[in-house]
Amino acid sequence: MKKPIVVVGFLGTQLDAGQGAGRWNKWRPTVSLAQHEDMVVSRMELLYTLRHKALAEVVKADIVSLSPETVVNLVPMDLADPWDFGEVYTRLYDWARAYPFDTEREQYWTHITTGTHVAQICMFLLSESRVVPGVLAQTSPPRRQVEGEAGKCTLIDLDLSRYDVIARRFDAEQRDAVAFLKSGIATRNARFNALIDEIERVAVRSRAPILLVGPTGAGKSFLARRMFELKQSRHQISGPFVEVNCATLRGDGAASTLFGHKKGSFTGAASDRPGLLRTANQGALFLDEIGELGPDEQAMLLKAIEEKRFFPVGADKEVESDFQLIAGTNRDLRKDVAEGRFREDLFARINLWTYDLPGLAQRPEDIEPSIDHLLALHATESHRVVRFNAEARAAYLRFAQSGEALWSGNFRDLSASVTRLATLADGGRIPVALVEAEIARLRWLWKREGPAAARSGDIDLDALLGDERSAALDLFDRLQLEAVVRVCRQSRSLSDAGRQLFQASREQRSVVNDADRLRKYLVKHGLDWGQLGR
Repeated sequence: MKKPIVVVGFLGTQLDAGQGAGRWNKWRPTVSLAQHEDMVVSRMELLYTLRHKALAEVVKADIVSLSPETVVNLVPMDLADPWDFGEVYTRLYDWARAYPFDTEREQYWTHITTGTHVAQICMFLLSESRVVPGVLAQTSPPRRQVEGEAGKCTLIDLDLSRYDVIARRFDAEQRDAVAFLKSGIATRNARFNALIDEIERVAVRSRAPILLVGPTGAGKSFLARRMFELKQSRHQISGPFVEVNCATLRGDGAASTLFGHKKGSFTGAASDRPGLLRTANQGALFLDEIGELGPDEQAMLLKAIEEKRFFPVGADKEVESDFQLIAGTNRDLRKDVAEGRFREDLFARINLWTYDLPGLAQRPEDIEPSIDHLLALHATESHRVVRFNAEARAAYLRFAQSGEALWSGNFRDLSASVTRLATLADGGRIPVALVEAEIARLRWLWKREGPAAARSGDIDLDALLGDERSAALDLFDRLQLEAVVRVCRQSRSLSDAGRQLFQASREQRSVVNDADRLRKYLVKHGLDWGQLGR
């Protein structure tokens, strides 16, 4: 049995108007709902503002005369300003929340043809959010005005869950964007994937500055360019991508490179120079190692970000440039601010969206898909497919995902390693012997980081534990604790250190909490994360 129809709608003070007999010669949207012989409205909740009560009474009487089966409830709305969105939405929301909707027994139509545009928008939003649980009803007049002609009534269901094709399309678009930012690498690290998911949303929705933090080789420059290309593909940005490493900017030339200069402003300024900020107009400017900028350049950059204008070196007239800033750093700018090396106001301005990119050693589960990606790139560039033997692949992964593999150059180190293996492989196969030689090369490479790095690996347990506690350790426990502390000092967080230390056993656990396991181990020796002097 078909459920009774209940219509919720606002009185149209213009379209529904008419007092004399001539009103029957015009099409009135609310009255027309009662003129469809094949569609009987059981009840109508007719909302109206207080000063239009007389018109509401006329419309109610006309509806009842046309359709005696229809019950018309007049609902007064005390609105000081029918064009005030906040007031209208609040009144309608409160009424809808108090209304005894019964979707098991009745079907509800929200009539959006009448009322102010503000009222129509509010009715749409309440239906879309299912506060009013029904479909939208849109009425339209007949082609020719004929007395008694009902016109047309169209129903629109806003329940998007019914439209799986649309939902899948938007889901697929979001997945494609995330894959694009990751260059198609099927990364597995949960933290990194969540970070990229958020960056995708911010990249396509915001023009505010973005700060990428992470060690050298973590992919800051690559990710910045991919963000720009993603915005460009959606026609959200029309200018170029401009990139500069601020560590290369020194002395008087730093300001000139960034902000440009006027001819003759200093020795060697033979002509006007636009500068990188103006070149990036309507595009994106990536300032890598932004922490290396001098104090004067920091002050000029702050003005350029906030006001979209600045003075070139030697100029007495400002120029304009509207660009999106993406900044990168491997430094802790919070510490630099505290020590006076970086402006606090500039840091606050670029710190709206800050993303700490983990190094490759902190996400060992991503090494395997990254290797597959690099081998695929090599095949495309060299027109030669190369694969590991099964034993060779297992041996390489064991080393690459272990705490012994520092990956101090991050993705650059891995890319260089895979390139060497693929280049030296005969017959398109990488054997165990080649992997062993490559592992030896990597160990040698990371040892070349110098005496300071070697000293940083020396663990003074006497200083950490105190002489008495240190002397009570067996050699076995001492060596184990030294290894744990060494990994902790090379890691960015307790969780990252735990992932490296428990990489093998974590795969066999139903509940994984590496940080908690490591914390308990340290507590057993009277230590905590803050004592390790990273």
